[in-house]
Amino acid sequence: MIQWLIELRGQLFEEWVVPVMFELGLMQWSEDAYDWLNFMLFGLLQIVVTVLVCRPLEGWRPVEPVTDRAAVRTDMVFTVVRNLGLLPLAMFVLFRPIAVAWEAGLARLGFVAPTLEVLWPGLTSAPFLSFVLYVVLLDLADYWRHRLQHSVGWWWALHSVHHAQAQMTYWTDARNHLLDDILRAAWFAGAATLIGIPPGQFPLTTLVLRLIESLSHANLRTGFGRVGGRLVVSPQFHRVHHARDHALGPHAPAHGCNFAVLLPIWDMLFRTASWRHDYPATGDSTGSARLAHGGWFGTQAAGLARLARTLVGRG
Repeated sequence: MIQWLIELRGQLFEEWVVPVMFELGLMQWSEDAYDWLNFMLFGLLQIVVTVLVCRPLEGWRPVEPVTDRAAVRTDMVFTVVRNLGLLPLAMFVLFRPIAVAWEAGLARLGFVAPTLEVLWPGLTSAPFLSFVLYVVLLDLADYWRHRLQHSVGWWWALHSVHHAQAQMTYWTDARNHLLDDILRAAWFAGAATLIGIPPGQFPLTTLVLRLIESLSHANLRTGFGRVGGRLVVSPQFHRVHHARDHALGPHAPAHGCNFAVLLPIWDMLFRTASWRHDYPATGDSTGSARLAHGGWFGTQAAGLARLARTLVGRG
């Protein structure tokens, strides 16, 4: 499958992208366009795989019936917009020159940038092990990003777009405010640059983490069992995080559990895990109706309005 994507990317790039960029005089951006095409194809692959895996599961053991299909369609729009791959690529391209300059500056001082493969040289001959370690470290970075989204007032105002969804399905993973997505992409790309992840592995790590995130948001009645639920974030574990009675804004005592994206071990280590076994109603009891039901543009506007109110209040 991966080899097929690589061949398809090459064919699309040569037959469609290059001629258009040449006519528009944009050939200086051809390398970035080639990388974006990689992200886009991986994003489309993720949608296909997610639907093939999650849709039958939701039909098999749903937590609740789907009564608000308009809300689900809105989340589908969010997914398509996100999976075009523009934000992660833009942030990664932005951070690469910074990383190169950082490494060059350290080299002039006689130091080597402390990337993962520099600290553990043997990883260069063990690509699968290095890939697993990259995923684990990026997941740790995502855990702390997620905690900040809930503890920093203005960031919660943006992140509340994600929590406003009362009809949660596997499409809900992509339901984020555009500014929140930019911050997430910058955080993720910055962490990837810091640990020195090779550009060729970056799209694949993004694909793996997003697949798990989509599954964790699924309308699926399962917790992966006593052991499995402590190894990988399950739909039940993450649904508790989305519980309507938790959505009380930053610093609320009840709103601080199950932040992990892939590995529950981070919640266990930092004492934010909740092992309640029910399947609570989801949503944000403090948000506006437009934040939950405003469509893509409506939720973006409502998120900005909530951000403005938060900033004025802080001022």
